[in-house]
Amino acid sequence: MEKPLAEILRPETLDDVVGQHHLLDEGKLFRKIITANHIPNMVFYGPPGIGKTTLANIIAKNTNMSLFKLNGTTCSTDDIKKIIDERHSLFSQNGILLYLDEIQYLNKKQQQSLLEFVEKGDITLIASTTENPYFYIYPALLSRCNVFEFKALKSEDIAEGLTKASSKIGVKIEQNALKKLSLAANGDMRKAINSLELLANSLDDEKLIKEGLVDDLIIKANISYDRGEDHHYDNLSALMKSLRGSDPDAAIFYLAKMLETGDLIAASRRLLCSANEDVGLAYPQIIPIVKAAVDTALQLGMPEAYLPLSNAAILIATSPKSNSSCLAYLAAKEDIEKGKGLGVPRQLQNTHYDGKDAKVKGQNYKYPHDYAHHWVKQQYLPDDIKDNKYYHYGDNKIEQANKEYWSKIKKEGK
Repeated sequence: MEKPLAEILRPETLDDVVGQHHLLDEGKLFRKIITANHIPNMVFYGPPGIGKTTLANIIAKNTNMSLFKLNGTTCSTDDIKKIIDERHSLFSQNGILLYLDEIQYLNKKQQQSLLEFVEKGDITLIASTTENPYFYIYPALLSRCNVFEFKALKSEDIAEGLTKASSKIGVKIEQNALKKLSLAANGDMRKAINSLELLANSLDDEKLIKEGLVDDLIIKANISYDRGEDHHYDNLSALMKSLRGSDPDAAIFYLAKMLETGDLIAASRRLLCSANEDVGLAYPQIIPIVKAAVDTALQLGMPEAYLPLSNAAILIATSPKSNSSCLAYLAAKEDIEKGKGLGVPRQLQNTHYDGKDAKVKGQNYKYPHDYAHHWVKQQYLPDDIKDNKYYHYGDNKIEQANKEYWSKIKKEGK
């Protein structure tokens, strides 16, 4: 069986890889690590078709390590053990690099089987996942790895890759056809190359891919974006602002627009962000609700993922809004950046020993649960900012109720 074009044209050097500029540009930490040939255990996190497997191949080639590949959807514990047993073989004298794709599908026991050998340095692990590694990878294993986030490719990156690929196979692409094909790939280079291969195989002697031919291929050609190469970020912004603006119709439209073109991960992130940033303390129960909806969507995948996510989007859009906690954090962050609040009040410190020169002996911490309503007045902020106010109650029902409660308690406790 003939190899797919995407496999034949897979980049062989870092300079051949398109996109991922935040990792691969000169001077970036990731590139320095790779070129130094001191490869740590790593987790590549990001959507499919953006270069994770390609970079694992390049790393293995540059280091002369023996590369083994497993996929979490199909491999067993025995498959892992067989690779570990290879570490003393003649063919693995330069070390073993295990590329484990879709690691999130391995159970805890399977991930634990890697732990001892990763810790000892018997194998170098590069794992990839399309899911948040902090949710799906065993913490003890994750703590021994460096996580690098890969981003969906921009349409100009896809266009660059398609131009290189078409040149190598002797095919030309009209400019409008190239633009449409790049947008339709939705950040997935593998998908773009597969489309190019299909189109190239349909050409006559002219060897020119025209716009009409691309239109015939793109099933969802009627789903268009407003602003060319910025479509991904424009729609993310539109979804977020519609949620914040309490417009359920616009929110569900932009959610549908993103999901129907494959932006499941990005849409899920925006919903989680908006639940915390825009609703927040006005309806704090929304945070675990939206998290549960996102988890369900990621387990279902498309097309059913729209079911929980549409519930989440409409709930966020129609909920009361408050950004009071966000503003409080940013105000505190500003003081930290100015170098304020370096000390910690004595009564809050973790030590119970006073030096000989201490003016006041004893920690003198007041345990709030020993007092009426579980509150007692004492200083918590450092001396130089002790009177600062970062949090201001929002004008919603829940926060105003909390304000009324604490105003009464603190007035009685004076």
